[in-house]
Amino acid sequence: MTDTDALDRRLLDVALEAARRAGALLRDGRPEDLTVAATKTSPIDVVTEMDLAAEKLITGYLAEVRPDDGLLGEEGASREGTSGVRWVIDPLDGTVNYLYGLPSWSVSIAAERDGVAVAGVVEAPMRGETYHAVRGGGAFVNDRAARCRPAPQDFSQALIGTGFGYLTERRAAQAEVARQLLPQVRDIRRAGSAAIDLCDVGCGRLDGYYERGLNPWDRAAGVLFAREAGALAGGRPGSPAGDDLTVAGSPGLFEPLQALLEDLGAWHD
Repeated sequence: MTDTDALDRRLLDVALEAARRAGALLRDGRPEDLTVAATKTSPIDVVTEMDLAAEKLITGYLAEVRPDDGLLGEEGASREGTSGVRWVIDPLDGTVNYLYGLPSWSVSIAAERDGVAVAGVVEAPMRGETYHAVRGGGAFVNDRAARCRPAPQDFSQALIGTGFGYLTERRAAQAEVARQLLPQVRDIRRAGSAAIDLCDVGCGRLDGYYERGLNPWDRAAGVLFAREAGALAGGRPGSPAGDDLTVAGSPGLFEPLQALLEDLGAWHD
């Protein structure tokens, strides 16, 4: 094992512990009278007190064990580091699900080294599952190796996941894309946590997934997991996954899905 491989494994261990602690806090500490603490891009894009508490827990732990690393968190945590490592944190992916008591929510933590994700964890407490991956080391659900599904023989047999933004104009455009895509596939799922959706591609529970408007913290750990499980991931044709579009899918399905989404204009509002 090289020194960089050993470092990436240590980063994974840190991410696993931070995600475990935050997941336990969110699962066990959810108040009965949970309310919205703030809104972001629109009145329905919400933040709860538990989003803030989970991010504080994660960043506090990272400051103890990796004080020289940088941070980028959804709820405002930001710090320049000196080590070449940056943590990309979504303390509660699927906040609306969590607010309503639905089980599809997660904690997503990725470690980037020199701008590339090298370790990632998505903790899904209500599923009893932890998805984790190290670059070049495969993907695992708890202790089991994960592998994406073989591509369906026909595109019409594909089960596709997606999500919707919170701005009215964007939601209308995304609904139109879904309307045109739905007759061409087996079905579409919208679970409410991008990180879990990406992991579901890696676990073979979805054939493919796409979404416009994902931030780095939404996708960093999940994209790494999907790739290490054998899936392909990117953005628009020839581009990496980004804010305009994130696409993941089994080899053989990824490129047709990517091309169709390009034709449907899934990358613009």
